[in-house]
Amino acid sequence: MYPSLFKGIVNVSFLVVMFSGYFLSSQEEHKTDSFDLEVKKKIEQYKSYSYFYKAGMFFIENNWDSTLVYSMRHLNTTKQNIELANYSHYFRGYSLNEKKLYQEAQKEFDLVSSEFKFNFIVKKRLAEIALEKDEFEKAISYLIPLTKLPEEHYKYFKKTEVFQNLGICYIHLNEFDKAESYLSESTKLSKERKDTLKIISAYGNIAALYYNQYKDDLAIPYFKEAYELSKNIDNFETKRIATLNMAVVEENRKDLRKALEYRKEYEKWKDSLNDQNKIYEVAQIEKAFAVKQKQQEVNLLEAENKSKIRERNGLLYSALTLLILLGVALYYYKEKSKANKIIVAQKEDLDALNATKDKLFSIVSHDLRSSVNALKTSNNKLLDNLEAKNLDALDEQLQNNSAIVNGAYNLLDNLLHWALLQTNQSYFEIAPIRLFSIVEQTAYNYKPLMLENNIDFKNDVLKSDSIFADQESLKIILRNLLDNAIKFSKPNGTIKVYTQSTNEKYCDLIIEDSGIGMQESTRLALIEDTISLAKKENKNSIGTGLGLQLCKSMIKKNKGKLDIESELGKGTKMIVSLPLKA
Repeated sequence: MYPSLFKGIVNVSFLVVMFSGYFLSSQEEHKTDSFDLEVKKKIEQYKSYSYFYKAGMFFIENNWDSTLVYSMRHLNTTKQNIELANYSHYFRGYSLNEKKLYQEAQKEFDLVSSEFKFNFIVKKRLAEIALEKDEFEKAISYLIPLTKLPEEHYKYFKKTEVFQNLGICYIHLNEFDKAESYLSESTKLSKERKDTLKIISAYGNIAALYYNQYKDDLAIPYFKEAYELSKNIDNFETKRIATLNMAVVEENRKDLRKALEYRKEYEKWKDSLNDQNKIYEVAQIEKAFAVKQKQQEVNLLEAENKSKIRERNGLLYSALTLLILLGVALYYYKEKSKANKIIVAQKEDLDALNATKDKLFSIVSHDLRSSVNALKTSNNKLLDNLEAKNLDALDEQLQNNSAIVNGAYNLLDNLLHWALLQTNQSYFEIAPIRLFSIVEQTAYNYKPLMLENNIDFKNDVLKSDSIFADQESLKIILRNLLDNAIKFSKPNGTIKVYTQSTNEKYCDLIIEDSGIGMQESTRLALIEDTISLAKKENKNSIGTGLGLQLCKSMIKKNKGKLDIESELGKGTKMIVSLPLKA
């Protein structure tokens, strides 16, 4: 048996080795690609469950907070599908475990039913939580069945983890024979897999096992083997522990030169981990070997050295104080400059918004006043024709009133959506959309107006055409473009909606009319990327240009593009390019 000094020093080392093995086993990254692949298949199968799909995607991306949010939304809002509920509880338990909220994680894992396909993985997670809480007997009850699984199950986690954790549990329970059996099996499996880090961890735990039984002659060879293997890996923490153990072994063998070499190597790895708490102690050991015969000379020079040290420290403290003051001054100067830049930028943005607001109110108020005045005048004529019982004139005036009211309503509707868009209050969700049905729904409301003007309408969009966009904003875009097409079409004209593919990333939705068209200068002004609003050029048309401005903003928010093809007197093509993929 080695002297008591060995026991005292190695006891600290033993604790480090033993718990390092534990952490390597239970805290390593254990969400495998195999399980992520299973999750990916499942969320694709149930893609219609949007919350479950998002929870699964965030789980694969290791975004634990978003996983918790969407899995809870799925559980709260969806009619329960037991299989999906099991997955959702597993997602939540795993995410909470990663955030070290072990009690809450255990509650979620307990809600997973025994019929869950991956219930054996749930048991492994519960065992790891029990280990974190030092509930070793409980951990064993979860781990024992995991040693007897079919081999194909071990692609979801390493079998060595199960045996190593069992060995650690039995060490804590002082059942050393069982601990030795499981740790030996863990070592054997690690060697088969050629997992060097696991082998070192297993050797460390076996050494700890023997040390706890005072079998130092059995423990030391494992410390040596762990040290030799640590030379071939890049894990500095493992190297540090293995080297420290060897230093202690050589100190107790009285081979101080080797012990010093190990100590130096230990400090090197310690420096690599930015842990320099014991560098001075190592330097003292080195000095004791180097200047043992010159101790008297050191004592004579000590007073002089102290004086120099005080002088040096005084200069150093003065320099540090000056640097700190300069740093603080520079920091506050930068912060002030940054704040000034932010204020200037905010002022410019505010001025631009105010200018846009003033222009908007000017244009809208003018057009609303014009519409109300036109309605007032038309109503007077309506009363005159009513007294004269002129039915043909009455019909014409009623149709004129309807057009004025529709124009004013469209103006107010566009104004509402534009205001919501500018203040970020509109709900917006990108999702796959079938274009044919959206065009049919939107065009249905304009059928009476097109019949009244004898306009032939065709929806040539393929039923298979699908894009990714926000449905409500797409309807607003279509309503405005169809309204403009009708407004600028002549009686007996045609309006056609169809798609074409000119780019693998976009689908072009085209609204084509045979109307009055526009000049090239007007076309260029309309597609210009600006936040300003233009007054109408045609005094007989009702509108502010706000509708097209709203269309451009919503197309941009949908990550799409707008183009216009037109020639005066030959009609117009409004081309909306929308993404084919999310």
